[in-house]
Amino acid sequence: MGNNLLPTGYDNFLQELKERIRSAQIKAALAVNCELVLLYWQIGREILSRQQQQGWGAKVINQLAKDLKQACPEIKGFSSRNLKYMRAFAQAYPNEILVQQLAAQIPWFHNCVLLDKVKLRSCTST
Repeated sequence: MGNNLLPTGYDNFLQELKERIRSAQIKAALAVNCELVLLYWQIGREILSRQQQQGWGAKVINQLAKDLKQACPEIKGFSSRNLKYMRAFAQAYPNEILVQQLAAQIPWFHNCVLLDKVKLRSCTST
């Protein structure tokens, strides 16, 4: 079907559909990010809690990373380094509501960058 045979208003209709699709994709990505950041905070909170209350040592994180990678090989994000970020994230944001309202609105990587900057600043100010 050539462009000459398209009904009046088709181009506008197509443009509206493309905009809706893009908007839905962005909303879906933001929702996924929010859930992922909240999951990471919950994991970090659990690690922190068990270390504080049950005396779990730092080596638990390495074992968790190994076991999670084995249990979920198709899922990235459970390295020792990232689990340590999750713990630090939970320590920096002890309030889940604050995490849901603020921290979950930005990508996980940016939260990690903020944690690094805060850590660096506290190291240089001592």
